[in-house]
Amino acid sequence: MPELPEVETARRAVDVAARGKRIRSVFVADDCIVFEGVPAQVFVTALEGRRITGSDRWGKHYWLELDRRPWLVFHFGMTGWTPVYASKEERPKFLKLELALEDGTRIGYRDPRRIGRVRLRHDPRAEPPIGELGFDPLHALPAVKVFREEFARRKAPIKAVLLDQSFSAGVGNWIADEVLYQAKVDPRRRADRLTAEETGRIRARLKAIIGFAIKVGSDDARFPRGWLFHYRWGKTRGAVDGQGRAIRFGAVGGRTTAWVPDVQR
Repeated sequence: MPELPEVETARRAVDVAARGKRIRSVFVADDCIVFEGVPAQVFVTALEGRRITGSDRWGKHYWLELDRRPWLVFHFGMTGWTPVYASKEERPKFLKLELALEDGTRIGYRDPRRIGRVRLRHDPRAEPPIGELGFDPLHALPAVKVFREEFARRKAPIKAVLLDQSFSAGVGNWIADEVLYQAKVDPRRRADRLTAEETGRIRARLKAIIGFAIKVGSDDARFPRGWLFHYRWGKTRGAVDGQGRAIRFGAVGGRTTAWVPDVQR
């Protein structure tokens, strides 16, 4: 499932390909789920002939800013993506929307499982669902004191708090596991019982991990070999981290979780 770094990487690629260009034509598939029942013609009317002036992102949502509102908002869900390509012949499978730009560039939105959403919003940051989200760890990571105060008000396991999009927008399963692994905090610990030092470590690792993942274009092959990321998949019995320490798997906050008991206390 794409998390904040993957979505930011996609946004940057589309921004480079599309900024300043006019939308010549629009294809919209007949899909009442992805488009939430909004008729295709509404999207065509809103987008065709408009110039893309920029883009932005909050959490796992990103949007294209146009020279007239509403703007186009993407949420990838589990399998959504916005590929950039040059011709109809390169159209990906499961295409839901396509913007053909004036220079021949095409921006698509594909989603095999149809869990993602494509929306039109006049003010994406202020309107639902984005307006209901918590802080964005890249754009608006709270100060240390505020971060600690937020944890002190929450009795849920720290893993569940990190995954709560009303708390931290864009943090998903692998990021939460990685943050807690590097911060040396057991994911089952109650957030309100963490020490100031522990919450400080969590904040620092959240910032560093997301920043690094974006820096390398979300190419996980370039993630440091010491990251838990490389060893957490598949719930394999006998799995170990990069230093040979046993990885434990279980459900925390309703989500599959990987942690290393020898490290995380």
